[in-house]
Amino acid sequence: MAVAPDDNIKVLLVDDNENNLTSMELVLENEGYTFFKATSGKEALRILLKEEDFSLILLDVQMPIMDGYETAELIYQRDKLKRIPIIFFTAQDYEEESMFRGYKAGAADFIRKPFKPELLRYKVAIFAELHRKNSLLRKQEEKLRLINEDLVALNRNLEKRVSERTRQLETLNQELKELNLSKDKFLSVISHDLRNPLTSLLLSSKTLNDEIEDIDPKKLKMLSGVIHRTSNRILTQLNELVDWAKKQRQKTTFNPQKIKLNDAINEALELLKETAIQKDVKFENQTSTDFFVNADPLMLRSILQNIVTNAIKYSPRKGIVNVSAQLTDKMVEICIMDFGIGMSEKTKNTILGNNNTTSLPGTDQEQGTGLGLLLVKDFVAQHGGRILIESKLRKGTCFKFTVPAN
Repeated sequence: MAVAPDDNIKVLLVDDNENNLTSMELVLENEGYTFFKATSGKEALRILLKEEDFSLILLDVQMPIMDGYETAELIYQRDKLKRIPIIFFTAQDYEEESMFRGYKAGAADFIRKPFKPELLRYKVAIFAELHRKNSLLRKQEEKLRLINEDLVALNRNLEKRVSERTRQLETLNQELKELNLSKDKFLSVISHDLRNPLTSLLLSSKTLNDEIEDIDPKKLKMLSGVIHRTSNRILTQLNELVDWAKKQRQKTTFNPQKIKLNDAINEALELLKETAIQKDVKFENQTSTDFFVNADPLMLRSILQNIVTNAIKYSPRKGIVNVSAQLTDKMVEICIMDFGIGMSEKTKNTILGNNNTTSLPGTDQEQGTGLGLLLVKDFVAQHGGRILIESKLRKGTCFKFTVPAN
């Protein structure tokens, strides 16, 4: 009973005698192999140029023009054909020199003519099975290669996604830090910039409430004027703070403008006037009316109010807080001078060092309150400026900072 053709097992039969080709095919036909036949080495090479995936070549040694050994050598010159095993057919005895030449040419085995059908079927079957197993192995290797490529691609994709997620988390974390810092700055600005005018408002309203029956018209007008002006200032500051908070969210907080320095200082001092009155401290603004700076209005006012408030706190009663300015290269250096208790070198180093101090200290024993050193440093740094301190104990302190000149 004939076996169905096995397309996976292709055998090339090469012999100059067609009867021998027919004999080999008849012996092997029931095994289900697919046969290709050639009557010369040259014809065999032409077939191999078109068909490369042969399982086995049965090659006669004794052929005219090009013998089997020469044909084998030419076949194995092509890399894609080197894996095809060759069984040589020879009518000669198995001479050592002839066999050596055959194995050197690439022989896998020898069969002597006339061949025994059982031996031929047996040897071809061995190489056919070897071909099947090698084919299966190559398929498995290909599957493993594809799986490995998929795993590599998957791993790269996972690494990319992890990297993207890490960057997203880092960005989010940075945004949260900035948001938290912005919140702290915003609260600090509110607590400081609004405290002084609110104090003035409360003191004026308390005086008005306590002396309502005996107060004279002039004092009444003065107090009502203070309440009116202060209320308007608080409203203006609140509106500015709301705008500033919006800019924080939009990351456009720093908004430098051309500002007349003398007017900006007078505005800040006016907001602190009632605080100064409580300690009987006077202000002196000695800045030139010709100085213009390129600064963020809200930040500049906050810097001035913080430093001036600190100066008031550590000034003696009936003291003076002096504000002056001078040009230094392309910057304006502003000095806020008090004639109070001063500060030691240790305190100066603490203020100017890289620390997390959150207030402006006056002496080593007492801490100030307000916006805080961290915020002052931040605002000055955003202007590309610097902070300097000149101080002597019991003689006073000059707190200097720079902003760009316009």
